[in-house]
Amino acid sequence: MRIVALIVPIGVCGLMLAALCSIPAVSIGQQQHVVARGVVYHDANGNRVRDAGESPIADVRVSNGRDIVVTNGKGEYELPVTDDTIIFVIKPSGWQVPMSDDQLPQFYYVHKPNGSPPSRYPGVAPTGPLPASINFPLTPNQEPEEFKALLFGDPQPRNQQEVDWISHDVVEELLGTDASFGVTLGDIAFDNLNTFDALNRSIALLGIPWYNVIGNHDINYDSPDRKHSNETFERVYGPSYYSFDYGKVHFIVVDDIEWRVNAETGKGKYVGGIGEDQLAFIKTDLAQIPEDQLVVLMMHIPLNNVTDRHGLYRLIEQRPFCISISGHTHHHEHVWITSEDGWEGPQPHHHIINVTVCGSWWSGAPDERGIPHTTMADGAPNGYSIISFDGVSYKLDFKAAGRSADYQIEIDAPEQISFTESGDTMVFANVFNGSEKSTVQLRVVDDPAGWIPMQHSREIDPKLQRTYEAEQQILELKPDAWRKMSRPKPSTHLWKAPLPAGLAPGVHRLEIQATDMWSRKYTASRVIRVTP
Repeated sequence: MRIVALIVPIGVCGLMLAALCSIPAVSIGQQQHVVARGVVYHDANGNRVRDAGESPIADVRVSNGRDIVVTNGKGEYELPVTDDTIIFVIKPSGWQVPMSDDQLPQFYYVHKPNGSPPSRYPGVAPTGPLPASINFPLTPNQEPEEFKALLFGDPQPRNQQEVDWISHDVVEELLGTDASFGVTLGDIAFDNLNTFDALNRSIALLGIPWYNVIGNHDINYDSPDRKHSNETFERVYGPSYYSFDYGKVHFIVVDDIEWRVNAETGKGKYVGGIGEDQLAFIKTDLAQIPEDQLVVLMMHIPLNNVTDRHGLYRLIEQRPFCISISGHTHHHEHVWITSEDGWEGPQPHHHIINVTVCGSWWSGAPDERGIPHTTMADGAPNGYSIISFDGVSYKLDFKAAGRSADYQIEIDAPEQISFTESGDTMVFANVFNGSEKSTVQLRVVDDPAGWIPMQHSREIDPKLQRTYEAEQQILELKPDAWRKMSRPKPSTHLWKAPLPAGLAPGVHRLEIQATDMWSRKYTASRVIRVTP
């Protein structure tokens, strides 16, 4: 087990020393605090109660959302709390926290003596007085250096029907997965927070721990401030930001949804924002993580769209092994954050905007199962990602929902061209997991010209544009046929090249080969006809 020192943020030293000296209540400024105490222990029989003979676990980190302390030789910790605090254990490598019936990690205790303020969707019921001891049970868990995790961007169901679509489109094909755990990267719901439980029950069928990131559609819109905008999320999932270790990787879940309410109009809006307390937690957390350990930040709004991102940049930019992952924009993209955005690290930062489960918000014509095709605005299908880890190395795989794992490229080429048109006919390849670090080439298998390099092009996928226009014509005649697709936007993973000139009349096989940033090769084929 990694042994780390107690790190106390500047400004709370007196508070922490008082807590460690067992002073029952202390104050900072005008705010009164009490001290929470407890033990982290090996729950040998898994009953979540510390029985006689169950040993304490030293050197485990516990947090109140800002400060982090480390358990002593008796497994004990002490932390200051207010009347609105969540105490949580930072799961160490090689150990597991208990799971709810819905496979949600139970790593926290919510302390809200008076409960949450009234809201449309219920928050936390009054928890009453602070318990004398808040204990955290852990059980041993085998965690190899090589493992996989599932990444769901924006499932975003509006109702039970859309939860059922998620079950059929994604969950069913993942039954029996070998992933160690999964993460939903925000927008678990689409404003209807009553869908939380239904979606949790469906994903729980996968039988693996499932972590959740808060999204802008997961908050209480009737909240007057950010502080209380997470009440329903906290009731179901616990703290909206936290961290944990698995294998050799350190994961940080970031809440980057800042809810702002205009004092004059009472109208609220969200922006990407982290906030001072959370940045303090991340700073303390990272100070205890060795530089040779991979750190993965998981959030909802892409990092380069967060207002106070530069404060986070300063905390991660000198780490040699750090990536971040988000959802929110409903397209799939690999972003490299550089000095153009104020990044001061020696190497650009790799940020992944993950494919969404709901695609384009469950829109488009239904397939034979009655599920909308819901193609995203960049021309990629809806789906999820599988991220594989090996020490400090990682690889990301794109998985289209309901399709073969080999389906990585969509080719757009005409059915038929004339002999004279071949040199002027453009072929497009939408490489779903492609990036600026990918190389893509085209060949006509029986043509002596061989492989032709394709040009990376940021433009609208023409095949998606045609689909969008065709569906628009149908909806003009029958507006209720299905939900209108989102308007196509330029894709970051589109390549194009003209066919070789002078193709002989007949039937030809086109082949596309894409090589990704990890030197893996993917191929796709399409048949075209050339007429005299």
